Amino acid sequence: MELSFKNWFKTDQRHQFVVIGLGRFGTAVARTLHQLGYDVLGLDKDEERVRQAAGEDLATQVLQVDATDPEALRQTGICEFGVVVVAIGSALEQSILTTLNAKSLGVAHVVAKAISPIQGIVLQKVGADRVVYPESDMGRNVALSLTSNGILESLQLDNEHSIVEVIAPEKFTDIPLQELELRNRYGVNVLAIRHEDKFNINPGPKDIMRAGDLIVLIGANRDLDRLPK
Repeated sequence: MELSFKNWFKTDQRHQFVVIGLGRFGTAVARTLHQLGYDVLGLDKDEERVRQAAGEDLATQVLQVDATDPEALRQTGICEFGVVVVAIGSALEQSILTTLNAKSLGVAHVVAKAISPIQGIVLQKVGADRVVYPESDMGRNVALSLTSNGILESLQLDNEHSIVEVIAPEKFTDIPLQELELRNRYGVNVLAIRHEDKFNINPGPKDIMRAGDLIVLIGANRDLDRLPK
């Protein structure tokens, strides 16, 4: 892609992400962030993956880089990003070296994919701020979708708190958020509202949910369980 790094980089690190490893997991992460309106830099050492990713418009920019080479990684400007996702799970050595390099270059928050508890422990030891287990998380999400009050997806933050995606309950629709008082009544906050294919990130007090909208909520698990169906 003929797009220089300086041309699209913004100063707000909260809206800047690097995804290293453009396999199925990395591609899904990059595409989702990009569709939400964030700037995403995708990196992979495989030329074919980079070419395919560039053609699918799943990131702001895609580069062919061997992330195990600290100098090559530094030249991408990775230290200017707020969050780096290391989506290399199956290649243990590459995953460890990439995570170590990202932290050594000053990245504030590194999220690393692991496929086993041992790998997760090692990644934490070399500096990963958070380790995710996609297959385990997917299994949990399926179970929740079958048993919980309309929860479609869930991201567990710790043992007591989660971020969930739910279908907007009927009693929440066509009413401004400020009138719903979800924080006071249920102890949850609305992070986003998805209407058809458009996301409203950080909705305002006058925004409303429509029937069939998907909403992203954050709160304590006990409060999320109290939501109406």
